[in-house]
Amino acid sequence: MAQYFQIHPDNPQPRLIRRSVEIIRQGGVIVYPTDSSYAFGCQMDNKSGLDRIRQIRQLEEDHHFTLVCRDLSQISTFAKINNEAFRLIKSLTPGPYTFILKATRETPRRLQHAKRKTIGIRLPDNPITLALMAELNEPLFSSTLILPGEEDAMSDPEDIRDRLEKEVDLIIDAGIVPYTPTTIVGFMEDTPEIVRQGSGVVPSLQ
Repeated sequence: MAQYFQIHPDNPQPRLIRRSVEIIRQGGVIVYPTDSSYAFGCQMDNKSGLDRIRQIRQLEEDHHFTLVCRDLSQISTFAKINNEAFRLIKSLTPGPYTFILKATRETPRRLQHAKRKTIGIRLPDNPITLALMAELNEPLFSSTLILPGEEDAMSDPEDIRDRLEKEVDLIIDAGIVPYTPTTIVGFMEDTPEIVRQGSGVVPSLQ
C-alpha cells in the first residue's frame, strides 16, 4: 500500500521531501508532480523500479525514457551536450521542455533508446521536483503518468490514489496538476529541432 504525502506545491515541507527521497533510495517507485503533469519516478539504477513503471504503463521497448536532472552539470554527465545545446538548454530551463540528446557511457543502457542510443532530459520548473532533486543529488528516472489506453496524464491525486495505491510506494499529493505536454527538442543530428510542440516556446526555433 502506497504512502500518501500531502506536500505544499509552493513551499514543500523539508521533512516530507527527505522522507520521499528515503523511499526513492530504498528502491521505491513514486508518483510526483512536475510542471507539466504527474509522473512516475525511481532511482536511475533501480532496474526493478524501471520494470514496474514499464509494466504499469505497458510501454514498448523503444519508448523514450527521461532523466530529471538537478542542473546543467548533471546533464553533461549523462548526455552529450555541445555548445549550442548548452546555450539553448540554459536559456529555457527550468521549464516544460524535454531534450533528446545522445547518451554518454554513464547512462545505463536500459534507459537509452534501443536504436538511437539517446536519452530524454528534463529540468522541470516545479518547487517539489526541485526540492526532490536537491535532496536526492542524482538524476531521477521519470515517466509521465499516462495509463494504458489513455491519452492524457492523470491530474487528480485522489484519482491516482484510487488507481495506483497498490502498485507504487509513494504518492505525493500537490493538488490538481493539469496535463500540459512538454515541448520536445531533439539534438539527434546536433542541430536542434522541435520534435513535438507542447507548452514550452522556443523562440529561436519558431
